[in-house]
Amino acid sequence: MFVKLYADNPNERQLRQVVDCLKNGGVIISPTDTVYGISCDIYNIKAFEKLCYLTKKVKEKSNFSFICSDLSNLSEFTKPINNSIFKLMRQLLPGPYTFVLEANSNVPKAIQKKKTIGIRVPDNNIPREIVRMLGNPIMNASLKVEDDIMEYITDPELIYEQYADKVDMVIDGGNGDYVPSTVLNCVGGTVELIRQGKGVVDFL
Repeated sequence: MFVKLYADNPNERQLRQVVDCLKNGGVIISPTDTVYGISCDIYNIKAFEKLCYLTKKVKEKSNFSFICSDLSNLSEFTKPINNSIFKLMRQLLPGPYTFVLEANSNVPKAIQKKKTIGIRVPDNNIPREIVRMLGNPIMNASLKVEDDIMEYITDPELIYEQYADKVDMVIDGGNGDYVPSTVLNCVGGTVELIRQGKGVVDFL
């Protein structure tokens, strides 16, 4: 299925379609504030296994991130965060950053072997509204392509051409970026740059 959504004002009926797809174990491709991502409900094990297969990742070693609608439910999935890290997250999010934090025992058993978790709150209403309506985060990985010239597809119609028979839904939210998020490791209460991406790092 190919669904057009507008970031400024996502249509509620179409958002419900996306959420129903996720609840039924679907895997979707949707925009973020950086590159397009491939996602599923964090609580659906079969969907998670399909996500691993499509992204060619070993699930015990996978480094997917959780897309959240905001920071209000952060403590549900992470161990306590010190004030300076939380202040930095509030300052930078929503935005093109992934924060790697210590996971707690509430992280779904399918990925329980991971001691850390990446948290994303994109500056894009489409994924945030999907998560808000779903009622919990979605598991997400950047949609990479096997190409010698480009690493990411930015055109949603091209994405649909390549993935229509692999995923359950592709969301057209306009052209995506070709630069992924900036990844910050905050385990242990300090901040370390893991990957320089779209997010500016002028605070380290």
